[in-house]
Amino acid sequence: MCRLKTDEGRTAFGTWRSSTRSRLHHDERLRAALFPLRGLVPSVGYIPDFLTPTTTTDGLPAALESIRATSRSAVTHQLTLLDAGQRKAGRPGTTPRPDDTDPSLIAGALETYFETTLRPHWPRVRAAVGADVDARTRALLDGGVQELFDGLAPLARWRDPVLEVDYPVDRDVALNGRGLLLVPSYFCWRRPTALADSALPPTLVYPVAKQPLEPTQTWGTGAARLLGRTRAAILSAVARRDGRTSSDVAHAVGVAQSSISYQIAVLRESGLVSSHRTGKCVIHTATPLGLRILDAG
Repeated sequence: MCRLKTDEGRTAFGTWRSSTRSRLHHDERLRAALFPLRGLVPSVGYIPDFLTPTTTTDGLPAALESIRATSRSAVTHQLTLLDAGQRKAGRPGTTPRPDDTDPSLIAGALETYFETTLRPHWPRVRAAVGADVDARTRALLDGGVQELFDGLAPLARWRDPVLEVDYPVDRDVALNGRGLLLVPSYFCWRRPTALADSALPPTLVYPVAKQPLEPTQTWGTGAARLLGRTRAAILSAVARRDGRTSSDVAHAVGVAQSSISYQIAVLRESGLVSSHRTGKCVIHTATPLGLRILDAG
């Protein structure tokens, strides 16, 4: 939403921003859903921490549940900080009142925003983030913390035992043995950011290398040449959602259920798909390698 409100990152976000603004202009339902978020997400400055819960392997649904469970006292405290920051920036009266801020309504607005404006581009976003995670992991395994942090330059510099970060304001964060969670972000722009509440797990969000988001995500023929049309179509169908069952994939691709399990097993053994059981269902997701093969195609 910060990228949507400004003209920053014209190459990376310009096409996506134009198409999203056009969608907002014509989609009354989307405008109504996003209305509660306007005062909560300024283009610059403090953003309430409850809007960015700690990420989990359960993805967006778990994050939305965390937002819905935000206590009234936390909402009041964070809106007080937001209001103070907006007044200091010369924008008084733009922060919603705590009594008018319903975490469940906010979570619903975020879900609508994601499904409408981000879901079509999510495979490319995940591919970029997955590539960054792979690179950082290799750096950590090969050279330890020193090489990991060296790879964050010029955004950050490691001066043992302090990580100096190019941050918008002067601030010291003591880890006190809690560790530091690094979160690669597609929409983070130029400078890293962090949670404001020092009592929360220390977290540093930083921008990843990215390609521009096009109006629609389409896969080229490269993946089909490499994998065959059927397996490329299955991998593409899996990538278009954060998780799909075999029957979902069979319906999307138009392949018999009897052959889907075999084809997914081949993709899984090749490191392109991962599968995990949730209740009675087995959920399949595309791995970062699988996403990069599709995106390169």
